[in-house]
Amino acid sequence: MRTYIYYFSNLYNMYTASLKQLILEQEEVFTFEDENEVIRDALGQIAAFVDIPHIVVISGLRRSGKSTLLKQIRKKYYPNETVYYFNFEDERIADMKIEDMNILLETLLEIKGSSRVFFLDEVQNIKGWEMFVRRLYDKGFKFFITGSNTSMLSRELGSRLTGRYVNIEVFPFSFKEYLDLVDVKILDPVTTEERAIIKKAYNKYFTQGGMPEYLRYQRSEIIKVLYENLLYRDVIGRYGLKDERAIKELSMYLISNCSSEISFNRLKEVINVGSINTIKSYMGHLADSYLIFTMNKYSHSIRKQIYSNKKVFVIDPSFIDLVSFKFSEDVGKILENMVFIELKRRRKEVYFHKDKKECDLIIREKNKITQAIQVTFRIDERNRDREVSGLIDALKKYDLKKGLIITDDQEFEMEKDGRTIHVLPAWRWLLQA
Repeated sequence: MRTYIYYFSNLYNMYTASLKQLILEQEEVFTFEDENEVIRDALGQIAAFVDIPHIVVISGLRRSGKSTLLKQIRKKYYPNETVYYFNFEDERIADMKIEDMNILLETLLEIKGSSRVFFLDEVQNIKGWEMFVRRLYDKGFKFFITGSNTSMLSRELGSRLTGRYVNIEVFPFSFKEYLDLVDVKILDPVTTEERAIIKKAYNKYFTQGGMPEYLRYQRSEIIKVLYENLLYRDVIGRYGLKDERAIKELSMYLISNCSSEISFNRLKEVINVGSINTIKSYMGHLADSYLIFTMNKYSHSIRKQIYSNKKVFVIDPSFIDLVSFKFSEDVGKILENMVFIELKRRRKEVYFHKDKKECDLIIREKNKITQAIQVTFRIDERNRDREVSGLIDALKKYDLKKGLIITDDQEFEMEKDGRTIHVLPAWRWLLQA
C-alpha cells in the first residue's frame, strides 16, 4: 500500500511540475505587450458584462483574434488583479481530462495565489469542461472563455449553464480594424487625398480580408494551413467523419461558389454522396467551425425557409483568394460576400428576397423587414434594370421607402417608383457601422 501511494505521489508531482512549467510559459505569452496590437471592436461589448456574474463566452473562427481579445479584456478591466489564464489548445496537454481540472486549479493557486477570475482559451477541447465551470461559477468565480465550435459550445453551455452566460462572436478584422492595422486615420469629412488612401487600403482588404496573422506576415501558407486544420481537426477529426473526400470536395465547392444560391439536391449530385442529410450534416459542421455561413430565402413560413434553397458565404476573403478553385473571378460575388459578413458582424438577421425579382440581402428587426440591399460591383447599362428592379421589388413587398445599392466605388442617388435609392461605395458603407 505504501509503495502504491509513493508511486502515485511521484506521478502526481511529475504531472504538476510539467503543468507549472506550462502555466508559466503561457502566462508569458498572455501578458506580452504588442505595440502594434489592434484594439478589437468587440472589446467595447465586454463592458456591459464585467460587473455581472455571467460567464462571457467568446466564440469565432480559429486564429481570428479570440486570444488577443482575452488579453485586451485583462488589460482594460483587470489591470491590477491576479487572474488565472490557461490555453487548452497546447498539444502538451492533449490527454488532459476533466478529472485533471481540479489539479489545474490547485496548481494555478500555488503559482499565482488567490484569484476569482478565469481566462480559459479553447476550452471545448476538454470534454465535460462545463461541469468544472459551473461548479466554480456557483462559488462566485468569473469566467471569460473562448471556443472555435459554435454548436459544441451551445450544446455544452445549454446543458448546465442555461441563463448563466452571454456570447460574443469574434470575426476577422473589420475594415475599421484593418485601417488601424495599416495606420490609416479616418477623418470626417473625407478629403480627396484621404479618400484615395482609404480606397487603396480597401482594395487590399477586398482580397486579403482580415485574418490578423496573415495580414501581419503576408504568407499565403498561413491561410492554407489554417484551412487544413479547420477541415482535419475541427470537422473530420472532431466529428469522426469517414468520407474525407466528400467533405473536402464540398468545402472547396462552397468556397468557390460564395454568395451563390445552392440546392441540397444539386450538391448531393455534385459531391456524389448517398443522401441530402449527409450534405446538410457536413455543411452544419463547416458552419459550426465558422468557415461558412448559410442564408435563408425570406418567408413568413419557417417551414419554407428550412426547405428552400440557401445562399452560402465564406468567413473571410482570404479563403476565397487563396483556397478556392475559380475559373474566373466574380468580383460581384466577392463584394456581396463581404457585405454579408459585415452584416453578421453587426449582429443583423439577414435573408435574401426572391419573388417576382431578386434582392441580395434584406434585414429583419423586431419581426419586420427594415432594409433591402442590392450588391453589385458596378452599375452600368447592362445591369441597371436588373439591379434596380430587384431592389424595387423588395421595397414594394415590404413597404419600404428607401433602398441601398452597394458598389465598389460609385456614389449617387436616384428615384424610382416613388422610392429613393442610395448608391454607396462599399468602403464608405463599411465605415458607417
